[in-house]
Amino acid sequence: MEKYFIVYKPYGTLSQFTKEHPSHHTLGELFQFPKDVYPVGRLDQDSEGLLIITNDKRLNHFLLDPSFAHSRTYLVQVEGEPQAADMKQLRKGVKIRVGKKEYTTLPAQALLLPAPPAVPDRDPPIRARKTVPDSWIELELKEGKNRQVRRMCAKVGFPVLRLIRSKIERLEIRDMKVGEVREMEKKEIYRLLRLG
Repeated sequence: MEKYFIVYKPYGTLSQFTKEHPSHHTLGELFQFPKDVYPVGRLDQDSEGLLIITNDKRLNHFLLDPSFAHSRTYLVQVEGEPQAADMKQLRKGVKIRVGKKEYTTLPAQALLLPAPPAVPDRDPPIRARKTVPDSWIELELKEGKNRQVRRMCAKVGFPVLRLIRSKIERLEIRDMKVGEVREMEKKEIYRLLRLG
């Protein structure tokens, strides 16, 4: 039987069920998941936000196969204050390293937010520097290279302080708490992911 869960992955938690080191925190600490489910895609240990856990191979294929180009939206707190030209560069595509090769990212939607988004505080909090301002960007990508958001922002000169995946297609974590796990019906998750 197919099962579907969405998780608000906390900072410092691995996107997996097994520890690689005794100090690691894993998804299994958040909830008693069925034995046959697994995370679809990954979020780095130091990233937060939406993660889907399922045993549905079709959904897994749709989300991981680049040919489907589904959208993923991130809220990104960066060091510094990006200007219009920086945002234009993010939208157009930037050259980053993927493995040993140079790669130009696909066009993306990038919006400089006028105020910090309503997101839960991070534990531990980010390291704030009084002399350096920070800003929030909403970035929507149609691809998911390894550490892509961090590399894109660094390339245009704005190191990432905090990274939250807020949305995949229309599936959102807007009203979820950090560490919360919700079970979903197939019909609903397919509708929100535009899987038809």
